[in-house]
Formats: sequence, structure tokens, C-alpha cells
Amino acid sequence: MDWFPLYNSIRIAGISTVIVFFAGICAAYYIARLPRAVKGLLDVVLTLPPVLPPTVVGYLLLRVLGPKRIIGRFVLENFGLKMTMTWWSAIFATTVVIFPLMYRTARGAFESFDETYAYAGQTLGLSNSFIFWRIRMPVCRQGILAGTVLAFARALGEYGATSMIAGYTPGKTATISTTVYQLWRTNEDALAFRWVMLNLAISAAVLLAVNFLEKKQHPANRQMTVGR
Repeated sequence: MDWFPLYNSIRIAGISTVIVFFAGICAAYYIARLPRAVKGLLDVVLTLPPVLPPTVVGYLLLRVLGPKRIIGRFVLENFGLKMTMTWWSAIFATTVVIFPLMYRTARGAFESFDETYAYAGQTLGLSNSFIFWRIRMPVCRQGILAGTVLAFARALGEYGATSMIAGYTPGKTATISTTVYQLWRTNEDALAFRWVMLNLAISAAVLLAVNFLEKKQHPANRQMTVGR
């Protein structure tokens, strides 16, 4: 059994999750402070990918990153890098698809934050950076953690956009999802089923880990963290 699809899927999901972790938190923090009308408009734009069919997302990415398109042609001509049909091409697809999960959960966490803590920190002369990382983030940890895990799990199972922009090449661009489809297409059901069960096991383990961490983080502990 070739384990490359597992390694590649985890690699792609991990990198894209790190990207959307910081991008999603940054977008959620600043957009949550905007007027309702502006916030609503940005919400529509940023959360559109989950509503669209994955193949549509893949098609739009190809329109931008293809070797004959503006960005794709520029990168190819100036840096010699082809932005499609490589293993890291899938990172573009997974990042676009999972960003809304991170953004919406993080924004919900920030909007439920009691600003009294931030005001108290300001009266004590604490910097905005200190208040964000040492007060706001610990209090909002549950939502941030949930968004991160959901984003990783979704990236691990992404297929539609990934298959269009990265394709399927054994040992190079294959992921768990694309491998399952190819095995099914070639009537190798037994091997496809193994990959399906492996994917289910990984996803279940990640979600169980989150539930365990949430149970350990009691409200009293969160208040103590804020107090420190």
C-alpha cells in the first residue's frame, strides 16, 4: 500500500490550515469591528466558496493560476514555476475552501468576547498587542480551536477543487480523496475502502482530541488565564 497520498494530504492540509489560521483570525478581528452593512458585504465575498460547487472553485482558480492566465503566466515566465498540476497547487484550493470555516468561527468568537476585559487592560496601560494575545485570544480559544480543527479536517478531505488544479499523479500530486476516486474508477474497491476508513479514523481522532481539550478548559481556568 502506497502511503504517499496520506503524507501528501496531511502536508497540504497542515500548510493550508496554518495559512488560514492567521489569515482567518486577522480578517475576523478587523471585520467584526466594521459597520453592519460593510461587514455583511464582506461576509458574502469571504464565505462564498462553501456555497459554490467545489468544481466551480477549481475552475475559477484555473482561470487565475493557469499557465496561460495573468498570474500563472507571470510566475511561470519570471520564476519558472508552474502553479498548477503540482502537489503544492492543491494548497491554493484547500486554502480557499477552508478559509470561510476559520473566518466565521473566529469572528463568532471575537463578537462574543466581553470588551470589558479589553477596556480594563487599556486602563492598566497594556498595549493592544498584549491585550489581543494575552486576553482576547485565551478567552476566544474555544472558537479559534474549533475553527482550526474544522479547517484541517475539511482540507484533509477536499476533492473537487484539488482534483482540478492539482490533478492526480501517483507519487506526486495524489491525495487521499483523489486516490479514493481513482481506485473506485478502476474497480479497486477493497483498497479504496481502506483509504476511506483511514480518512474517517483520522477525522474522528482529530474531533475527539478537540472535545477532550474543551473539557479540560473549564470557565474557571479561562478566568484565571485572563487574570494573569
